[in-house]
This record gives sequence, structure tokens and C-alpha cells, in this order.
Amino acid sequence: MRRWLGAVLTAGLAGCGGGAAVADGPVTVTLWTRAATETVSKAYAAAYNATHEDTVEVTAYPNEEYPAKLASAAGARALPDLFAADVVFAPQYAAQGLWLDITEKFTALPVAGEVAPAHVRNGTWEGRNYAVPHTIDMSVLLYNKNLYRQAGLDPEKPPTSLTEFAAHARTIDKLGGDVNGTYFGGNCGGCNVFTLWPSVWAAGGDIMNDDGTASTIDDPAMAGVFALYRQLYEEGVAAPASKDEAGPTWLGALQSGTIGIAPAPSVWLGIIEEKTDFELGVAPISGLDGGESTFVGGDAIGIGATSAKADAAWDFLSWTLGDEAQVEVVAKGKGVPVRTDLAANRYAAADPRVVTINSLLANGRTPYAKNFNATYNDPQSPWIATFRGALFGDASTALTDGAAALTASLAK
Repeated sequence: MRRWLGAVLTAGLAGCGGGAAVADGPVTVTLWTRAATETVSKAYAAAYNATHEDTVEVTAYPNEEYPAKLASAAGARALPDLFAADVVFAPQYAAQGLWLDITEKFTALPVAGEVAPAHVRNGTWEGRNYAVPHTIDMSVLLYNKNLYRQAGLDPEKPPTSLTEFAAHARTIDKLGGDVNGTYFGGNCGGCNVFTLWPSVWAAGGDIMNDDGTASTIDDPAMAGVFALYRQLYEEGVAAPASKDEAGPTWLGALQSGTIGIAPAPSVWLGIIEEKTDFELGVAPISGLDGGESTFVGGDAIGIGATSAKADAAWDFLSWTLGDEAQVEVVAKGKGVPVRTDLAANRYAAADPRVVTINSLLANGRTPYAKNFNATYNDPQSPWIATFRGALFGDASTALTDGAAALTASLAK
């Protein structure tokens, strides 16, 4: 893949439009995105189109079909001018040469140092920048303040360690009936990456080496996190459905109002409260003994390597990182700004919980690995067998065997 794209770049596409066709008038820039990001992508485009001569046209594809669609377009040398993708795919796409090198353009931006560092790293390959953040979602603890009050817990004092989280869950579980202390995606690879790994990072541990080529899942911090969740499940504090939760009914479980506290995507704060009559609290995910961290998820976006409108595409990308787009499009729409200096913007200030979420961005992490999807997200990935063993099987060998299997997958 990189061989033919390298030839294209040499022919004049490198450097964001060095050899791109010069248009006589306004141009239309094509942008592809997965369905999960469609709303934000179209909000960006609408705001940009209203104030610029060039226009951005957004096309969204079903999440599960999107990687194959991009692969097909790359093979046909017909990538869109811009395309966004799950940020964990960014190292792979950068390594394959699917995005143009935007290093000089990006580093020259006055706000470059304020752009989500975890996303910037994932859009970097061999020291060069290929993608910038498009959307941000982070993992946090969401807790039901109504159940906290019923259980005699202070709803304004969420847990500051994973051990305290477990204690709160056990207390709420004692309410009985259909109430459970917590919930987790026990059969969902992406869910566990998103919500359990931050507890390892918060404790100073890690899951992979720096370049994402070897697993360190047998880190003692990871073993401790799995042991805690396993115990909560065996005690019946975690809802029974946690064991088979593969993702589709995860949100519904938290919307039911019967779960005390659980790790979840930050974007669910507004989604849950719009359809329920109970109040949610927000807290950072912590390690067993304290600390805090978050998985900085969402989508990265770059300029398609075959684009003939690279300059126009970059104009849109640079605009999305500016104050107007980040405050009046993202923050106004209750999203997380991709800039660390805009955490306490005028829209977020109306809700301290949103400021809490936004402030996690500066120190959050996004795992970096070229072969991330096949190793962790795919339903047939070795990660599924690893965490299922640690949570519900033979915990004595699950992480040791899993580390070997995961390393073999990462090295492909």
C-alpha cells in the first residue's frame, strides 16, 4: 500500500497540496466518516460552509462497514479528500500512507501545543504528523445520585480509588430488588479496553510497550483490576448480564436507573439524562489505590493521500481546531473540545460535571499500536480470550498466556 502511495506523494501531493490542481473558483471537499461521528462531522461542515467559499460534503457509512470501505477506496486510489476514523486505527492508516503528511502545517498552528496530545501521538508515524483530532470521547465513572442517597452515600463524594468504587457498589447493591451495584461489558473487547485500562494507567502500569509491538497485560496493576471486577461479579454486586454484555445493551443497562456506579463513555452523560428522571454524577476512573486516568477515544481525521484538493482540505482541518469551531460547534453541542485550553469554555461552565470530563483530556491516554483492531477490537481477537479468562475463567494463567498471544498479534 505504501509503495504506490509513496509514488503518488512523490508526484506532487506531499506537503499539503504542493502539486494539487488549482481551482478557478470555490471547490467541494469530500469528507467520509463512520456513522458514530456523522452528527459532529455534519455540524462542523455546516458551520464551515456557512462562512467559507469552499464547501465540505460529508458522507457517512455504517461503523462495521467503514474500514472495508476505506480499504477498497485506497486500493482503487480513490480516497476522499478527507476521512475520519476511530483514533485507534490512526497508526495503521498513517503507516500505510493513507493520509498526507501534514507535519509542517500542523506544527505551525498557534494552538498546536494545546491539541489533545493523546490523539496527536496516534496520528503520528515515524515522527511525522498525518492526522488531527476530529471528535473526543473519554471514559469516566457515571454514578446514580438517587441510588447513592437511598444507600446512605454522599452523592457529592464519588470514589477516589477503585477500592472505594467497589465499596460504594457493594453498599448500593444492598438496596436489593432489581438494583445492582455496578455493570461492565464482560464480553466486549472495546468496552474493556475503554473502561478497564485507565485503572492500570492511573496506577502507573501499562498494557503495551511504547511502540505498541508487545503486550504487558500481565502487569500486576492489570491483574489487580481484573481481580476486583471478578470478585464483584462473583458476589453478585455486578449485574448478572455483565458477563455476556457485548456492547449493544450496555447503554440501556445504565439508563434503567438500577445500576449504582459504572465506568462508561463520557458522552452518555447527556444521552442518559435526556431519557431518565434520575441525576448522574461524574468522576474520573482511578487505580486500586488512587490516581486517575481516562481513555481518550473518538475519531482522528486526515487528508486522503490521493486528494487533489489538499489545500482546501487543510483549510477545513485547521479551522476545526480553532476557537470558533471548538466552542461554538463542539462545546455548544455538549461535546468535548479537542483543545486542552478550552476545557472550561462558556458552555461547559454551566455544568461542573462537563468541566470535570473536559479537564481529563490533558492527561488522558490513547493506546498506540499499528495492529490494534485485530488484536483488541475484533470479535475473534486474542484480547477476548484473555479478559474472559481473567474475569470468568482460569485467572492463574489468563494474563500470562494472553500476553504471549497479544504480542504475537501486535507484531503482525
